[in-house]
Amino acid sequence: MPTYRELADAAEDAGRRIEGDARPRIAVCIDTSSIASGAEATLDALREAVARTKADADVDQAGGNGMSFANPVVIVSKPDRSIVVYGPVKAEDAAEFVESVVVNHQAANRWAIGALAGFLEDVELMQKHAWWAVQVRRLMQDMGVCDPDRIDDFIARGAYSGVERALAMPDEEVIAEVLRSRLRGRSGSDFPTGRKWDFLRTSPTQPKAMLCNADEGDPGAWVNRLTLENDPHALIEGMLIGGWATGASRGYIYIREEYPLAIERVERAVAQAQERGILGDQVMGHAFSFDIKVVKGAGSYVCGEESGLIASVEDGRGMPKIRPPFPAASGVYGQGTNVNNVETYHSVAWMFRNGVDRYLEYDTGRNAGTMMFTLSGHVQRTGCFELPMGTTIREVFETCGGGAPEGRAFKALQPGGPLLGIMPPSCLDLGLEPEVFRENGMAAMGGGGLVFLDDTACIVDLCAQYEWFLEDESCGRCTTCHGGTQRMVEMLRRIKNGGGRESDLPKFRLLAATLRYSNCIHGQAAPAIMVNALDWFAEEFNEHIFERRCRARVCKGLTRYEADRDAAQLPEHAEAMARAAATCLNAVTGRSDGACLDCFVCHELLPDVVRVVDRFPPGAGAAPELISVQPAYE
Repeated sequence: MPTYRELADAAEDAGRRIEGDARPRIAVCIDTSSIASGAEATLDALREAVARTKADADVDQAGGNGMSFANPVVIVSKPDRSIVVYGPVKAEDAAEFVESVVVNHQAANRWAIGALAGFLEDVELMQKHAWWAVQVRRLMQDMGVCDPDRIDDFIARGAYSGVERALAMPDEEVIAEVLRSRLRGRSGSDFPTGRKWDFLRTSPTQPKAMLCNADEGDPGAWVNRLTLENDPHALIEGMLIGGWATGASRGYIYIREEYPLAIERVERAVAQAQERGILGDQVMGHAFSFDIKVVKGAGSYVCGEESGLIASVEDGRGMPKIRPPFPAASGVYGQGTNVNNVETYHSVAWMFRNGVDRYLEYDTGRNAGTMMFTLSGHVQRTGCFELPMGTTIREVFETCGGGAPEGRAFKALQPGGPLLGIMPPSCLDLGLEPEVFRENGMAAMGGGGLVFLDDTACIVDLCAQYEWFLEDESCGRCTTCHGGTQRMVEMLRRIKNGGGRESDLPKFRLLAATLRYSNCIHGQAAPAIMVNALDWFAEEFNEHIFERRCRARVCKGLTRYEADRDAAQLPEHAEAMARAAATCLNAVTGRSDGACLDCFVCHELLPDVVRVVDRFPPGAGAAPELISVQPAYE
């Protein structure tokens, strides 16, 4: 088997290509987010433009670099050592872009965002952008640089050097280094990684396995997808180090089936690592054997819980189990098993490539290192940002995300998926650390998915959506979970339709107390968002129940559409009116005697003509026709 040094020497040409040493390299960032923005068409158009002009340049794909707000992103590296980020570069811009950047050697143009390297008088450094400067790009250092389909690109950048270092150390010493780093599970479990590995190392069960939980199902989170699609070799490297430290000889990467590109790229990376002798017998010439199998998930949210995940890997129904036994004693197919998520393994790989001392350069005293966070919802700048632990939520929201859309105000933060609840505006000055979240009424910080909400969002509607999601994703094993979430959904939908009752509020509290006795965390934490909402947004619930009013005018049972018929006749609205009429011939156009369908299409097309107003007049109180009916089960 080739040694690491031989692999690194063989990858030198790849290193020169990605750095643009010989001639310019035009790299289009390709991942799921950018594909949705037309990046594949941009890549094809740039190749055609370079071929047509016979420009001296390579056109290549690279992984996404997290800048979703600027997709399609193009990064140009030149022999003068300059690296410039451009975006968004659409397919129709390709000819003009090549003419500017390659033919006329103009680094500055209407697409230029900033320079990553090199001194260019007319292009601002990326570090001048506050949203870039606040980041510490360690885990994301190869994203947007390497082609995810070429293993040599990653080896040229240092991939697998961490494995080489770990294999020169006894297993106890590897675990001691992980313990010294104070790395804890990045999925939201917050359990010390070194301790978890030591449980498996000392387990008498043979054989042993390393399992990667890539079943990232939280709405608004795509941290793990970024690594899977854009740097799969960091994951493989982390699992190899864990295998050596714990005595495991095999690994499983469990990826949700809704991530087709991630599955494709990870499977290709595993195959390439096997071809190079990095996986399989005698890893890189050492007396250690380890191989990996990629497993596709079937889409169940509860498979994010480790015992449900293990059941699914075994080709069973993804249902959490009551423990003990714990995975270290009996996991996949009865093997002693360690379960970590993608970013945990990725962090280990970086740590062993660069040393624990460097990892500890960012240290709050309770948490060290960096973590990737995805920003979505009501922000001006969506994407993935890698930040030191302890960074404040305000800095993430205002600096990275650019704040709320113009004219709107921040209202709430939903971090880490529906099981972790919701936070009020006062959360902005809190630091991103698990302990801080727990100290402020949250179950945990979560795996890095941050969904920001402005004042156009309705908290009652949000609770209804998330509780429906949790009810739908319940495995159904325990009645407490499935029945409890179902009852919360029924109550919330009734409140949204104007049938709220004074007794609903204490019943929500009672359901939350009862759900604590569910078999797994899915049911136990299902009421979290409901409890947080009652604690911090009680006024909004009172408005829905007692005033039958939705301040955000989102709940359709409490709102209606009111048309200004005179404004509808104005010439500037003719085209939109025609589209509205083609969709719904209701009271807006005056062409139908049918009732309004509350489909909101007319308001979306004609916001100046159709307004959303309260369905019930002020002071109307609760709806007697709705609250007088008492279901038999109450």
